Amino acid sequence: MKQRLRGATRRRVTAIAAVGAMLTAGLVATSTPVQAAEQNLIVNGGFEAGLTNWFANNGNPTDSAVLSSTPDAYSGSSAVLVTGRATTGSGPMQDLSGKVQAGQTYTLTARVKYENANGPATKQFFATMHYGGSTYTNLVSVVATKGQWAQFNGTFTIPATQNVSTARLFFETPWTSAPASNPDLHLMDFKLDDVSVVGAAPPPPPSKTIEVVGKLPGEHNPLIGHKFGADGFGFVHGGRVYLYLTNDTQGYAPDPVTGVSPGINYGSINQITLISSEDLVNWTDHGEIQVAGPNGVAPFTGNSWAPGMAKKTVNGKEKFFLYYANGGGSSNVITGESPLGPWTSERTSTLINGSTPGAEDVAWKFDPAPLVDDDGQAYLYFGGGPASTSMPAAERFNNPKNIRAIKLGDDMISTQGSAVVVDTPVSFEAAQVFKRAGKYYLSYSSHFGGPDFGGNQTPLPGYPGAGQIGYLISDNPMSWPKETYAGVLFPNQSQFFGAGTGGNNHQSVFEFEGKYYFTYHAPTLNKRINGNTTQGYRSPHIQELTFNPDGTIQQVVGTYAGVDQVRNFDPFRVFEAETFGWSKGVATAKVDGGSAQFGTSAPNLVVRDIDSGDWTALSSVDFGTDGVASVTAKVRALAVGGRIQVRLGDVAGPVVGTVPVDPPAGGWAEVTAAIEGVSGVHDVYFTYEGPAGTDLFEIDSWEFEAATGRPELPVTASAQARCVGGRAYVAVQAHNGHTAPVDITLETVHGNRTFTGVAPGANAYQSFATRAASVAAGTATVRATGTIDGSTVTTVATATHPAISCGR
Repeated sequence: MKQRLRGATRRRVTAIAAVGAMLTAGLVATSTPVQAAEQNLIVNGGFEAGLTNWFANNGNPTDSAVLSSTPDAYSGSSAVLVTGRATTGSGPMQDLSGKVQAGQTYTLTARVKYENANGPATKQFFATMHYGGSTYTNLVSVVATKGQWAQFNGTFTIPATQNVSTARLFFETPWTSAPASNPDLHLMDFKLDDVSVVGAAPPPPPSKTIEVVGKLPGEHNPLIGHKFGADGFGFVHGGRVYLYLTNDTQGYAPDPVTGVSPGINYGSINQITLISSEDLVNWTDHGEIQVAGPNGVAPFTGNSWAPGMAKKTVNGKEKFFLYYANGGGSSNVITGESPLGPWTSERTSTLINGSTPGAEDVAWKFDPAPLVDDDGQAYLYFGGGPASTSMPAAERFNNPKNIRAIKLGDDMISTQGSAVVVDTPVSFEAAQVFKRAGKYYLSYSSHFGGPDFGGNQTPLPGYPGAGQIGYLISDNPMSWPKETYAGVLFPNQSQFFGAGTGGNNHQSVFEFEGKYYFTYHAPTLNKRINGNTTQGYRSPHIQELTFNPDGTIQQVVGTYAGVDQVRNFDPFRVFEAETFGWSKGVATAKVDGGSAQFGTSAPNLVVRDIDSGDWTALSSVDFGTDGVASVTAKVRALAVGGRIQVRLGDVAGPVVGTVPVDPPAGGWAEVTAAIEGVSGVHDVYFTYEGPAGTDLFEIDSWEFEAATGRPELPVTASAQARCVGGRAYVAVQAHNGHTAPVDITLETVHGNRTFTGVAPGANAYQSFATRAASVAAGTATVRATGTIDGSTVTTVATATHPAISCGR
């Protein structure tokens, strides 16, 4: 899932010498008084709400502890009891990202007590900040006497240059390299109560809204342009493709001035992003699944990376199983009632961990990918990371044996037997298996060499290079010797998308309507925001997968073009407004209630942060031969004077309907606009207009109403580009084939002209000056209005013209 996991070694900065006053390099304790404007940044510091907002420190794979409520409190009715500590750093933790600020001073207070009969008479405890990676800073300490409550009480200043985007506070005992050698001294149980961190109020969170056009109109990769997502796992159900993604957007925090976010921090990710599509081009955003963390579906896990999805009927009920990596140390599963949830945890501990038979020596027990075979037997593929140092250097490089396969139980939430070695050449992570024509295909991501993999070694001929996707073919889902290696499925994505898009990858393969598709990620949206210097935020892509006659796979080429749209979009239904083919400047958010399109148990999202000039669009919308009569939007007005313009073909294309957003501010209402003379297949753009400098409205859903056999005027259109005197002109002509006069309007981006009473058989013609020496290819619109059988009818026709350069 990620390029590197840090080891257990900490780079620790000690910020204290005694309680209350400290001075260290880069961090200064002060006695600055608390100001009235300051506030306590800790939530549930007295543990009166149980363990809400608290979780056991998981900064290292070896850190673990059990947190529980105890009535033995310093004040109030409850405190937290910490037991089962595996390391000195194992203790209660709270996320302070987005709250603490670099350069600010804070006052920390808390109460701690230990009572172990065999413990020392006194013991030092630390309040420590984990800033991410290997950066830990001891903030305040106290020496407690056994059996008595001791008080932390001190101040600390965060250095002005410190990155605080993943700051997390926890409580611990002094570090030692081998705490298990004397657990009574180093790993005693303890209680904590009345925690507070008082200081400057948190700054407003940085806007995550992506203002650039990240997915260009006409292109189908990346799949979405309004947020990030990585490690995509494709899952097909009910005529839709669901794509489960690591939520790279969770830590995205662009500077409001530079637009550059700190680099991605995997340790802060505990959500899975979910999108779906029925045509592979227009994708619906279903938001994030809060999988891990103190408020997650599985609060005993701290992270959720690299999801995998499967369904199976268990005890007569169809269930959906979402597997995920809990950091590098373990993997887990939660259960859903549908691909969209709701989700529950049937386990109270991780599914794959250090006690899993056959996986004890796997460094990273992550990236779980399920396969349910035709006979109902399910398997799980997982693992990765550095090769065992017991192996010869050349073998560590070429055949690191770091991937495993294991059978799942009938319940899909347990394992059977022992995991077996998958002998994937040059493997790093990201194993996934699909079945085709009786053969099993296992793909994976290759490593980058270095000391973890035997140092400077020569790869065997045909083995993958760094950061590539290799694959194996086998007759048995539990047998993968190195002889089953079949080649490189996908080179590194930087080969296709250029500077700033390298790194490792993570893939899946799914079958949809008779074709196979390959998912992968690349930081292409990040590149369109920040240029070639990217920060590691990745976006999902899809390419079609094709096979040779012998069953081997033709190497995949990554493109922005992506895959073909498998069907036109059906507009004649209520559908979610957060369904995008393309977009600019908008964001999405969950709101109360269920989805109008997917049911009351599915999450409901709205399009938000809509400013004047923003837009969303749908690809290949099919209005049929009878056409469309109207469009209805469910909206919540936030400003006066907002409106939605419905355009065809382009963000500056002809307006075929205008929806005024004028319901009472703050309330949800449906607003409708008529659309006449539009039929057939079009890209449809919703452009948003209103007063500048404010959010205009939010949108929940769209619905188009079909016209009922509305007659059309026999009016045709043609357009061409011409050069006159070194200048480019666009000439548009409309022919009235009706038996009565009609009014005709010719529309281009260079101007409009209306002709009234154009006679039967006559033409309306206008040459529009572009005032330039060249013009790009474009579309002209002809709007004709006349009467048929006494009824007024408007018909819209379009014509395209080529680009032209007039030699200047």
